[in-house]
Amino acid sequence: MQELTIPINEETIRCLRVGDPVSLSGVMMTGRDTVHKWMVETFIYNTRQPQGDDLDVYEVIKPLLNGGVIYHCGPVVAGLETREHQFVAAGPTTSIREEPYQGDVMRHFNLRGVIGKGGMGPKTLAACQEVPGVYLHAIGGAASLIAQAVVKVVEVYKLEFGVPEAMWVIEVKDFPAVVTMDSHGGSLHAEIESKSRTVLEELLVIE
Repeated sequence: MQELTIPINEETIRCLRVGDPVSLSGVMMTGRDTVHKWMVETFIYNTRQPQGDDLDVYEVIKPLLNGGVIYHCGPVVAGLETREHQFVAAGPTTSIREEPYQGDVMRHFNLRGVIGKGGMGPKTLAACQEVPGVYLHAIGGAASLIAQAVVKVVEVYKLEFGVPEAMWVIEVKDFPAVVTMDSHGGSLHAEIESKSRTVLEELLVIE
């Protein structure tokens, strides 16, 4: 188990390989479909004009994501009325939904880590090599267990997106994950897909 402290430097990222178990500590941010679309359209492609507090939020998250980690997660959060926020469940969301955006977000913010489940595609893998960064697979079906790694909720931005889609800034300690896409072009997900396709083709021939 390699212990990683956020923000993560380039040298540490380059040392990680597919299959390495890691434990993360530090401050990270959640972000799903709405957040990625907002980032890309408003600040990367500039196809949408900033509105409301967009620019203020952007200036806050830029240093947070520089060398940082984004977690594909739609948490269950207690204490919404009192703003004494606490994560009750924090399981990973299926990551492939962010494939159209993730590479651009990684390059723009110098993002070192992406956490989710199910893996991502060639665009994200290319960004992992360029930035560099890694994709980390979290444990699906263990939302309550993962929530125990959240020491505290530091802040929340864009709550108008909805609780699952908002940007939750969280401090974590010993957050468990496994490297399944690395900065050297390795992808466990692509490897499994290739092997599965080969087996399927063999089965079709037999039939």
